[in-house]
Amino acid sequence: MKLYIAEKPCVAKAIASIIGVSKYDDGFTLCKDGSIVTWCYGHLLEQATPEAYLPEEGKKFWREEDLPIIPNKWILNTKSDCKKQFNVIGKLLKKCTTVVNCGDIDREGQLLVDEVLEQHKNTKKVLRYWSSANDDASVKEALSNLKPNENFKGMKEAALARSHADWLIGMNATRAFTLAARKNIKVGKGPLLSVGRVQTPTLNLVASRDLAIKNFKSIPFYCFDAKFKANNVEFVAHYKFQENQKGLDSEGRLIDAIEAKSLFNQLKTLKTATVTKFETKEKKIAQPKGYSLADLQNEANAKFGYSAQKTLDICQALYETYKLTSYPRSDCQYLPESQHHEAKEIISILNNNLAHISKLGLSVLLDNTSPSIKSKTFDDSKVTAHHAIIPTRQKGDITKLSSDELNVYILIVKRYISQFYPECRVSATTIELESNTHKFVASGSIILDAGFKVVTGKDSADKDSDSQTLPKLAKGQAVDVLNIAGVTKKTTPPSAYTEGSLIKAMENIASVVDDPKYKMALKTAKGIGTSATRAAIIAELKRKNYIEVKKNKVHVTELGFSLLNALPELVKNPVLTAMFESMLEKIESGNASLKEFEAKQIQFVKELINKANSMTIKINHAQKR
Repeated sequence: MKLYIAEKPCVAKAIASIIGVSKYDDGFTLCKDGSIVTWCYGHLLEQATPEAYLPEEGKKFWREEDLPIIPNKWILNTKSDCKKQFNVIGKLLKKCTTVVNCGDIDREGQLLVDEVLEQHKNTKKVLRYWSSANDDASVKEALSNLKPNENFKGMKEAALARSHADWLIGMNATRAFTLAARKNIKVGKGPLLSVGRVQTPTLNLVASRDLAIKNFKSIPFYCFDAKFKANNVEFVAHYKFQENQKGLDSEGRLIDAIEAKSLFNQLKTLKTATVTKFETKEKKIAQPKGYSLADLQNEANAKFGYSAQKTLDICQALYETYKLTSYPRSDCQYLPESQHHEAKEIISILNNNLAHISKLGLSVLLDNTSPSIKSKTFDDSKVTAHHAIIPTRQKGDITKLSSDELNVYILIVKRYISQFYPECRVSATTIELESNTHKFVASGSIILDAGFKVVTGKDSADKDSDSQTLPKLAKGQAVDVLNIAGVTKKTTPPSAYTEGSLIKAMENIASVVDDPKYKMALKTAKGIGTSATRAAIIAELKRKNYIEVKKNKVHVTELGFSLLNALPELVKNPVLTAMFESMLEKIESGNASLKEFEAKQIQFVKELINKANSMTIKINHAQKR
């Protein structure tokens, strides 16, 4: 008898319905083929608190002499509200001959079922169910392609390593720096300084941006535009500063007002210019890549103001409850080439699901797709553990979706169907002109075929580009100078983070690191945190009042700044955190061991403890602004 153990009840229900339900029972479902489907509620087990590893006195009071707390043997406890289901699974394990791990297709999904099996000392054969979606077709396919659970040992070990690292650093560092802050407190316990392996570098990321904005000093700089006329067509070209131009800053901007005035007086005398280059090229713009969770969170925040956690919750509902989209906690923008043949079926089902929502105009967009088109998004070499978020082959009642759920669903649908429109073709023209050693450049573009942009619409890049129509000119041709305009601009500060852009910043943190070795390590590690944890980290920082969101902008509170000022660079450094994430990748692939990783974590923790013990921290009891 097979025992299927799902990560959550909704997945168990989807599996049981395909196998065929015989009887629903308390905590499990009997199926017609004699198999049983049961479920977890996410993690049924949790790490024991530090008190489990401390002497009696240390259980009552936080003491420096108890640090660092390093478990010789890790203790897991059953969550208080999960004991009944944990016991149900234990009884079922005694009856079965084969177990099927039906956790979600990520590290945590692998671990949470495996740890239940280990806690019950299971010795039965274990298989792995692997599906990125809960629609009927995907479930059937996964049930017919069960794999040995042993193949996924690396994922479990990586998840376990992450869990142990977060506990070691979080529990020890929080106690160490809190005790350091309490040294001068005569009355009361003093502040609790919460430190986290990913949490603290994320907080520091926002603080750095806030300080950059606060300390930014705007300076004026000067540009010049010339209006030309040729072949009865007027067009605008921008002045191109020469390398020897006085008054330029490091970014090539003219910031010297006297030099700007002198240059302007010279340019005003120009009457004609000569074409030194005329070039027209047809450019093809590829279809946008599929949505990773970070991309989707960023776009939903920009378009609808949704928090990172809200978007994740919606994606989970679309995946678990409605079965309309694939697995959401993905950091991948690509799709397996093998899924290309599903396009026609998915588009047909989408047409059925969305036909009645006429105001969206989706029926026309769906009717004009060409499923034979294979965009660069379909690339096996770039698919990681999960693929991009896409619609499933599930027929559904879209009227059951809330307006917020529908908004996110439509984003996913449009991104998917854009893969089956042609590339956007643009005719881009560049003209270079010269007059009395002064050089100008004009650019313009014409859309020849909108292609996928019929679905996605214009993006920010379109808005910033020159859309003027340029005349057809020949090299050496003379053109008239109609006017020279001087434009004064000001440098602008960096933008404050939104929750969406903060998610992307956590993912792309390599961009703020200069050291080539660390930059590469960060790229390999895909930043700090994971697609599954970043939203929760931001939510936790908000809950602890270290950050706040005002008008969709994320800022560090006084308390958050006070905490960061008290902590050493060792804790705030994203490079070290990302190096740990990189090692998790190696553990998953079998190129590093859990033991090696924990040894590095323990050494790091000891360094933190030594640093904290040598400090006396002063921190204000700052309140929310």
